Amino acid sequence: MLSLLSSLILSQTTPAPTPTPTPTPPPQQTIVEPQEMRVLPGELDSVPVFNSNSPEVVQKEGILLSTFPAAGKQFPSAHLNQSFSGRFDIFTHHIAKALTPEDLRTLYLGVIAHNPGKTAVTIDILQAASYLSQPDAPFISLDPAIANEDGKTFAGPGSRAVGEVLRGLRQDIFPAQVVIPPGESRMLMNLPIPVKPLTPPLNGRSSLMRLRSTGEVYLASLGMFAKQNPDSTEREPTVEEWEALLNTADLSGPRDKTPTPIEETTGTLIYGRVAGVAVGSQWNGRILDANRDSLSIPAPGAGFSYGLATLHRGTLGTNQNQSAKMIRRYPDTAYQAHGNYAIQYSLTMPLENTSDQPQTVVLTVETPLKREDTDKGLRFLEPAGPQMNFRGTVRWRFNDDQGLPQTHYVHLVQRRGQQGAPLVTLQMQPQERRLVQFDFLYPPDATPPQVLTIKTLKSEPAP
Repeated sequence: MLSLLSSLILSQTTPAPTPTPTPTPPPQQTIVEPQEMRVLPGELDSVPVFNSNSPEVVQKEGILLSTFPAAGKQFPSAHLNQSFSGRFDIFTHHIAKALTPEDLRTLYLGVIAHNPGKTAVTIDILQAASYLSQPDAPFISLDPAIANEDGKTFAGPGSRAVGEVLRGLRQDIFPAQVVIPPGESRMLMNLPIPVKPLTPPLNGRSSLMRLRSTGEVYLASLGMFAKQNPDSTEREPTVEEWEALLNTADLSGPRDKTPTPIEETTGTLIYGRVAGVAVGSQWNGRILDANRDSLSIPAPGAGFSYGLATLHRGTLGTNQNQSAKMIRRYPDTAYQAHGNYAIQYSLTMPLENTSDQPQTVVLTVETPLKREDTDKGLRFLEPAGPQMNFRGTVRWRFNDDQGLPQTHYVHLVQRRGQQGAPLVTLQMQPQERRLVQFDFLYPPDATPPQVLTIKTLKSEPAP
């Protein structure tokens, strides 16, 4: 489910250096870590998410996702008839790729909101961010874990956008409010995805908005090439031009691969790209032992893990599919919001050292191999595979060993089968309790699932 963008996009070319012999990589080994795999407590909330991720590569003007009623539209099947009111999210993730080397027109991504009622509707933009891969957030090589307290570490537009929303920010290109008079439409986004002068002519944009509306609205995301001014320069489309496209256009293209029916449990699996309305903006969970108000830390030398963004045929042996359900979708798009792109995980762990000895506890995030046979442990690769499976920022909040409150943001980069280094280390005294909170938004351009792992280190033998 990794985006084409991260695998294809390149910086402008420079003369190639003289090649040097490539050293032979060490043989890759599979490592089995005998840590227990557990079901993640909690559930998704009921906030609807306008999820526009298909077609991922947009080369034809048209509708990416419309929840408008079909009445009066030239292509009724392109409209899903779902209104939004109160809290809702908008997530879009699309790529512009020139059809020919000569056709370097800028693709505009528009999100339009329509008020069908008889009184004005106010939409509050609570948090929002939208970034291009170039030049805003290129895919760069980063270390596996980097302190990111200032938010300036990111790799890719998805990593940057969800990292800012995690911090509660609203990018300055977005107003605090949009007021829509009765019967009228307004643009919530009208942003370019330029491909000139990039080599290759390929660029992408990831966007996330958290909103609250005082009344019912319909939404649509659309792709349109820039209009030309009399002097041949480009300009952004007007709201009237977006409305005309909405009323007359069919679905944009080229269409993505058709997903495998959800009832098929064997054979080749195609998840498909998401285009529709999902239910669930945040997974809230309090991780406890059964019938207790705390979570006992593992025994020394042991550990356990909880799945993050587990999905159909990818539950790591838990049979827990965390993917958000789709209440509206196009027939050739994903059956579920696989991977929970841009959904926030907010997990609380009241850790307790129930032993009579001090213990060292570490917490981390890992990317094991996607296997269901985890009864004997999770499998990792050493060295990790070349596939980039996760890049994004996570947040830890806890009291340190001196009792002082800490908030740490860490940007993670993990490849397929990569074990996680300790991100939080706690020296817990006998019978001590320590509350740890873990939050992140699952970053676009990543491949699920990951795990949250808690380990207790073996005690050092006395000299």
